[in-house]
Amino acid sequence: MTSPFPATTFQLSGPLRQPRQMLADQKYDGHKSIHDDAMAEGLGLRAGPIEGPTHFSQFDPLLFELFGQAWFETGCISAHYQNMVVEGESVRAFVERPAPGATFVRLRAEKADGTPVLQGTASVGDASAHPHELRQRIAKLRPPTGLVINRDLKVGQRGAVAEKIRMGFDQHMGDHYPFTLNDKLKVITEPCDWYTPEGGKRSPWGRAIIPTEMISVLLGSTIAEAQLGGRKPAVGLFAGQEISLVKGPLFVDTDYELEREIVALSESARTESVWVRTKVYELPSRTLVAEMILNGATMKASYPHYEAEAKALEGNL
Repeated sequence: MTSPFPATTFQLSGPLRQPRQMLADQKYDGHKSIHDDAMAEGLGLRAGPIEGPTHFSQFDPLLFELFGQAWFETGCISAHYQNMVVEGESVRAFVERPAPGATFVRLRAEKADGTPVLQGTASVGDASAHPHELRQRIAKLRPPTGLVINRDLKVGQRGAVAEKIRMGFDQHMGDHYPFTLNDKLKVITEPCDWYTPEGGKRSPWGRAIIPTEMISVLLGSTIAEAQLGGRKPAVGLFAGQEISLVKGPLFVDTDYELEREIVALSESARTESVWVRTKVYELPSRTLVAEMILNGATMKASYPHYEAEAKALEGNL
């Protein structure tokens, strides 16, 4: 099959790319996010970071080269984000060489100076048959003992509503994602013919597909409706993410419905995390077409009542 990506020599590492920051104006819960420079600097970061799944685009040509059309139909990418990237920094994607016939690989991304950006795994076929990065991390989690921000949340808790979503080329995706698919396609690190209105007609499915990184945008645009967040105000970030296609691709201008469930809660010295699995159903058939696991980590320092409430909770034990 002819690759829909521009004619570039891709081995198992891609070229250095400089992903664009598109979330400087992101808002949730009535305030700016960590992607705003001032907010980031106030939390000890040097600038607003680029959102983690932006880097997924750099893996698409490599994984298409390995797995072909199946990558967009049953592909899974699972990543733990290690270090933040700010606009102007260069990033390269690497995928290990699989054994003949293998459908599971390990991958990583690094900055130009070798600083790790993410590590993870990818596969085609049944994602549950492989030891994917986030699933292995969830299996190793210890039950949290001192949650403050997320103390009202429970494993097994489901989203408040079934969210209805779609993504058009010129559709503004809301305060969480203040840009359109067309805006993204102008600056995406790896352009693909199949992402475009005309090129989509030439795809194997006869219509435009949603880029892997924009699946995160699609599924994140309505997440507030699920009411699976912790106490506010607080600032969060993506610490890890898995996007798995069950019966893909996902298509532009197509209706979907989301169901969410908390699958784990955890904490570190600086953060409290909610791990949420989102199932994506195509409408009107209600066919399961994709899943996402997201480790949403909230920074303890961003919650103004953290220390006082932590002490009060300790006193009640």
